Amino acid sequence: MEIFKIVILSLSGLMLVFVGAMRLSNPIKAYVKNSGITLENNVNLLNEMRGVSAVMLCGGILTLLGTLFSSFTFTSFVIAALIFLGFAIGRLASIAVDGKPNKQITQGIWFELVLGAANIFGLVNTMV
Repeated sequence: MEIFKIVILSLSGLMLVFVGAMRLSNPIKAYVKNSGITLENNVNLLNEMRGVSAVMLCGGILTLLGTLFSSFTFTSFVIAALIFLGFAIGRLASIAVDGKPNKQITQGIWFELVLGAANIFGLVNTMV
């Protein structure tokens, strides 16, 4: 079970670090490439995108710490589950209110649900 926890936290943390860093460093290019979304060169919009990206990056770093320090494993699972399931819930609410997004975003929702569920599973097993 210990290896399973490390794999979940590693995948989750690396995903958050990679996406967060890419969107933080160049949000216009990263959103087009990963989501098919074209962002305007608007200072306010880019500020919001970089803010969310920094949260993802920091969450990923904290999640990865759970692979190195067993005393931080519980916290890492909580952080990763909140981020992934938070995004998934928000996206599902958007589908209900705004309609179905493009294929890339829909695939992202599935990744968020799977990683969120895996982190919940790891969290429950850490508590037992």
